[in-house]
Amino acid sequence: MAEKLLFVTGKLAEKSLNKVLQEVQANPKTPKFKYRVEQIGISVAALMTPDLIARRLKNSGNANKMILPGLCQGDLSALHRQYGIPVERGPKDLKDLPQYFGQQGIAPDLSQYSVQIFAEIVDAPDLTVDEIVAKANQFKAQGANVIDLGCLPNKPFKHLADAIKALKSAGLSVSVDSMNSDELLLAGKSGADYLLSLTEKTLWIADTVQATPILIPSLPGNMTSLYRAIELCLKKGKPFIADAILDPIHFGLTDSIVRYHKLRKKYPHISIMMGIGNVTELTDADTAGINTILFGLISELNINAVLATSVSPHAVNAIAEADIARRVMHAAKRDDRLPRGYSNGLLGLHDRKPFSYNATEIAEFAAQIKDPSFRIMVSEAGVHVYNRDSLLQDVDPFAFYPNLGVENDASHAFYLGVELARAQIAYQLKKRYVQDEELNWGINTDAQKTDGRESHRQASLKEKKSKK
Repeated sequence: MAEKLLFVTGKLAEKSLNKVLQEVQANPKTPKFKYRVEQIGISVAALMTPDLIARRLKNSGNANKMILPGLCQGDLSALHRQYGIPVERGPKDLKDLPQYFGQQGIAPDLSQYSVQIFAEIVDAPDLTVDEIVAKANQFKAQGANVIDLGCLPNKPFKHLADAIKALKSAGLSVSVDSMNSDELLLAGKSGADYLLSLTEKTLWIADTVQATPILIPSLPGNMTSLYRAIELCLKKGKPFIADAILDPIHFGLTDSIVRYHKLRKKYPHISIMMGIGNVTELTDADTAGINTILFGLISELNINAVLATSVSPHAVNAIAEADIARRVMHAAKRDDRLPRGYSNGLLGLHDRKPFSYNATEIAEFAAQIKDPSFRIMVSEAGVHVYNRDSLLQDVDPFAFYPNLGVENDASHAFYLGVELARAQIAYQLKKRYVQDEELNWGINTDAQKTDGRESHRQASLKEKKSKK
């Protein structure tokens, strides 16, 4: 049976909402539904609260679900009890309703992945055991499956065994990365799950401990030596992971990718690791895009694990980005689709659909405004600021100030300054802007809970009404 939906909205959005719903309903790919739009007498839909809706909406008619504006704040459970039907928030922007309906019943499943993330603590010998555990838990929260303890050349790691035991006690899988045979032996005997990195010359270490070896060439680029080490492990029936070593840009990146391709072609069924830090850390570019491309290659090559780092300030979220990238690529490969429409987590600087409304539509909104509060919107034409008295358009926030009349209202001036700065950034970068909302920077967004908080605009409207 077709769903019967009740959309609750405000005066300004009513016309646009009906128009979008008609377009959505006309799309043959959209699940069938019937709908009714209830305009409850408030101008701005985002200013609705559950209490206000409960007072103004007499009944839900024959609807079996109520959909509120996405920016409606507060606990919706009371509405569910009052009207006896599910109540949920729609998208924050009504222009996103097509995507909202298109995802019903077929929401992208990003719960699965096929790549294990080894997150390296590169300076482990310089940290205390407690500091190592704290950083490990941070990496685990970002998506790491294995915590890698990076040893330092010519520097003793006196608390290596204690660090491994502490991490294991915390329920974490551990790998140890060292070129020192004694450290690798100690790591294996102390309970490490993996040892990085063994060559055909040090493969004997794997015979004395239970840890899984990660194999690398004896010399950079010497794949023949890696093949020999692989064959030894296959002959012994010893589990292993092979790593052809990814080199930095202009120091062999392309050749190293070719090595991975040859390795996978020669051994279709072995486990392979790629260390991605040589590219994410050693390139002055946003790591979200780098991780996306690398994980696309990783997906095509059926690579099973990555060694990721988060050392440079610009790579602060590289582990979390790797987690999203592996899930998106896994889902896209599973669905035999391009990696689009699965997540916005890797879209940091730009948005696919930055401008919801054009200048003409914004002018129509402005014509309906009856109060002095300023609204701010962004279109391809620039930043728009409007209230009942004026409609202004520009890009530079300073150009608006002389016409806003807030010279003697410091609080309002500050608020408008903040919002106009956000709007300017959104216009320049082609990002989505929603008044009173933080800009979305993908995984790099510093999420802040706003439920229960009144925006300046809400408080301002209430103050003006109380003075009338």
